[in-house]
Amino acid sequence: MLAAMPTRVEREPVVRRGEGGDDTTAIDEAAESAVLARLRPLGVSIVSEEVGRIDGGPTIVVVDPIDGSLNAKRGIPFFSVSIAVADGDRMDDVHFAYVYDFGSGEEWTARRGEGAWLDGEPLGAVRPKERIEILSFEATVASLVAESAGAFTGIAHRLRVMGSLALSLCHLAAGRVDAVCSLKEARSVDIAAAQLLCREVGLSVSLFDDPRGFGEAELDLERRSRIAAAGTTELCRRVANALSA
Repeated sequence: MLAAMPTRVEREPVVRRGEGGDDTTAIDEAAESAVLARLRPLGVSIVSEEVGRIDGGPTIVVVDPIDGSLNAKRGIPFFSVSIAVADGDRMDDVHFAYVYDFGSGEEWTARRGEGAWLDGEPLGAVRPKERIEILSFEATVASLVAESAGAFTGIAHRLRVMGSLALSLCHLAAGRVDAVCSLKEARSVDIAAAQLLCREVGLSVSLFDDPRGFGEAELDLERRSRIAAAGTTELCRRVANALSA
């Protein structure tokens, strides 16, 4: 799919408006078509960024065919496919997660109650630092970064804006960054898989604009809350509070 669309000319044209509210580009549509072709015969219900929900069975598969679409369009090798499998319609019901990084070729997986892995090796031995050396901003435009960055003075030493929320959460699970936050509301397709990796290695994840517990968030396409994640509940709260100030 990517090899057939090697440049911006093929990848960038907007072909329609996705069910999630964002423009669907040619690369988004091609990626989703490839994923749906594999999932439809399995008799599962599908929640996907571009086509919305397809009812097909009690098992729910939440998929973002390209998380980091702008990177993918521009040829920046930091974007992923994110797939979460659930036995119900809430975040707590996700029992399997798979994220594939098209740039590095890394495969991130998790099973509820069993752990999380990177290329088959267990995660958790290397944890985020207790002081936030690297904070990853996601879901960003320049104005939101300008409005929010100053609030983290004294909380985070350095910022990274990498362009894929799913991969940033995976990197948190591996201890490569120390906290992650989105500057606009996240959707379940962005986070359903990667949140399981973080929670399976004991990290704190919060949809802090939603008064309910994280696990109660629905597996749909609604934007309900920004997300904060860090190595401890206290650090996660500090990130959330900085964004809410």
